[in-house]
Amino acid sequence: MENYLSEIVSEFKVISSVESIAIGGSSAYMASDNRSDIDVYIFVNENIPVSKREEIIKKHSSLYEIGCEYFGSGDEFLFDKAHVQLDVMYFNIYDFESMIKNVWCNYGASNGYSTCFLYTLSVLNILFDKNSKIKNLKEILKNDYPTQLQENIIKRNMFLMKKKPFASYFEQIEKAIARNDKNSINHRISAFLASYFDVIFAVNKMLHPGEKRLVEYAKNNCKILPLDFEKNINSLLIQPNCNTLKILDDMFNNLNQIVNI
Repeated sequence: MENYLSEIVSEFKVISSVESIAIGGSSAYMASDNRSDIDVYIFVNENIPVSKREEIIKKHSSLYEIGCEYFGSGDEFLFDKAHVQLDVMYFNIYDFESMIKNVWCNYGASNGYSTCFLYTLSVLNILFDKNSKIKNLKEILKNDYPTQLQENIIKRNMFLMKKKPFASYFEQIEKAIARNDKNSINHRISAFLASYFDVIFAVNKMLHPGEKRLVEYAKNNCKILPLDFEKNINSLLIQPNCNTLKILDDMFNNLNQIVNI
């Protein structure tokens, strides 16, 4: 373990409410690049006061966001000595356990991303595990991928994509195109693709790895892929567009102009 991680772990693990600490994300399965941050998962049996989190993080960082709630409870900061960005996420251990068992043991499917938390668990590199709770959860994933879970994911998401009699994603996109509602088209295409990939990973009895680099991951790991898989996705999204960042920057700056009026 890198020294900077050892320092962080040593300070958090002595907090009585901390059950487990692990590295996740691309760093855990050696797929990170120079744009990747380090995802640190801290599992607790009750919330750590923000003031305590701030006390620890300020010792190591001059640039930080503490008490972030935009994507769940978390802190993001630059570890000064290593010049590495850490993304610390806090999960209630009992809620996390319940989510895992609801999907793996009770075969609960979602609207896309059904097995993402299972994948997160599967790749966690445990740094501290006071009562072996994360270790024990990882053990349940050693069983074969449940056929009932596979069937539930496929049935639910195929239904949403086009089989639903009313308001399927396909129908919603069709109506948005007729209205020339570009924002709605993009929104519903994203939902369609979320279900599309959920079905692909279920067909292959693989855990869903999340939202990043899905085409590349599927090509490298799935034995079964739809005909014209990559071609159709590229045609649907018409990306990359060399002007995308400029357009987004202009949009934000122009929006900022009216916010400040």
